[in-house]
Amino acid sequence: MSNSIAPTASTVGISQAERKVILASSLGTVFEWYDFFLYGALAAIIGKQFFSGVNETTAFIFALMTFAAGFLVRPFGALVFGRLGDMVGRKYTFLATIVIMGLSTFLVGVLPGHATLGIAAPIILVSLRMLQGLAIGGEYGGAAIYVAEHAPDNKRGGYTSWIQVTAGAGLLLSLLVILACRKLTGDAFNEWGWRLPFLLSIILLAISTWIRLSMQESPAFLKMKAEGKHSKAPISEAFGNWANLKVVLISLFGFNGGQAVTFYCAQFYSLFFLTQILKVDPQTANLMLIASLIITTPLFLYFGHLSDRIGRKPVLLAGLILGLALTFPAFRWLTDYANPDVASAQSRAPVVVVADPATCHFQFDPIGKAKLDTPCDQAKALLAKNGVPYKQQAAPAGVTEIHIGGVVQSGFDKKALQAGLKAAGYPDKADPEKINHAMVVLVLVLLSVISALTYGPLAAMMVELFPTRIRYTSMSLPYHLGNGWIGGLMPTVAFSLVVYTGDILYGLWYPIVVYAVSLIVSLLFLKETFRNDIHQR
Repeated sequence: MSNSIAPTASTVGISQAERKVILASSLGTVFEWYDFFLYGALAAIIGKQFFSGVNETTAFIFALMTFAAGFLVRPFGALVFGRLGDMVGRKYTFLATIVIMGLSTFLVGVLPGHATLGIAAPIILVSLRMLQGLAIGGEYGGAAIYVAEHAPDNKRGGYTSWIQVTAGAGLLLSLLVILACRKLTGDAFNEWGWRLPFLLSIILLAISTWIRLSMQESPAFLKMKAEGKHSKAPISEAFGNWANLKVVLISLFGFNGGQAVTFYCAQFYSLFFLTQILKVDPQTANLMLIASLIITTPLFLYFGHLSDRIGRKPVLLAGLILGLALTFPAFRWLTDYANPDVASAQSRAPVVVVADPATCHFQFDPIGKAKLDTPCDQAKALLAKNGVPYKQQAAPAGVTEIHIGGVVQSGFDKKALQAGLKAAGYPDKADPEKINHAMVVLVLVLLSVISALTYGPLAAMMVELFPTRIRYTSMSLPYHLGNGWIGGLMPTVAFSLVVYTGDILYGLWYPIVVYAVSLIVSLLFLKETFRNDIHQR
């Protein structure tokens, strides 16, 4: 039976037919990322539709938590579909994941909001989001393995970088569709037009299903199965063996976590920062992010190819080092160029809330029952809503003062505070005439370059770390723990820290800590892999 198996890519290169199959695999993965990222790009609107029973700040944090829910279940999807991929094959796992993803996305588009279904609406939304997470948990590992096991050994980084491009391409596609739907529906977009991108996913589902049905099984898997070497218990083999588990842990803490944060910092938190904190018009922010994605997407391919020549590790380490050095400066530059009025007002008239700490609470009300009606709470809520940076100082009981530069207001008076902020130069929203679009795009490009350095060679390195018989399971779990938990939680945690402290840059300590840990672990324990023969493992 083994004589009927075609020679591997490592001995004869890759045929034209296999190139078409790999392209089809990448295209299907783009559609799947499109489905997954739609929610993130529309989090603010979805928060108002499904979490209208709580205050505005809580609603947005809830929307981000629902966004994160899809990431939290990704490791479980990795275990379920990774096991199937190692036991049954790559092709049929692909088919299952795309159907689950497409149907879940379509159903979000037809799901009534909180005004119609009450508490059932967000519960169903979170459930659909979790189904999306399960599906994407089985998608990435299969796509990366499928391409890598077809690719020539000396071009594995280049070929698998096409899978790395699919995440950015899926985000780009989602932003373009959202932009088109905004133009089509106008003012009605926030009411019902936002549903159109989700409903359009049914078309992508049909195309993707046809693509997945036309795919052939991986030759490495067929060869292994024909020889009777495929795993009967991939989960226990992958994680019950310390030698393999050690590699899993190194890949998780050494580079997956750091890579994930570079991606979500560049593609999602930057968008939230522009729209929610700097109050840039969402359409303008989307256009600038689209421009940066168009410019930098080829770099994911370039860095994948570069890792074939100089190794995976140097490229990954370069991204982590740049992330450590440039994250804080990059977001300061975004503030200066996207909303210079905030930057100048903060410099000229800093805002300080002076109050009894016992009267100042975290601006997050999960069940909509907390009153948050003290003068301190009301002042902080208004400041957070308007994207005004502030500091908090302790005061004796009964004292609440808001300092705006040299002006002091006692207690909380909404109109007086708004007037004081306006007089000090704090804008209600970013002035379109003052946005330096070119420089904002340049900063977004810088963040995406950092992401491309860590993400471009990632798939090849992950495939090369693990043996064929348990490769799907072994690489899927650390990837989705890193991207689902460490990276996926980044926007939620960072925004919550901003609201808690009043410092619009404070949330960036989250990625900085992750970058530092990833860099140290990679330097000490990660071995180079680009010369590994994946067909002999």
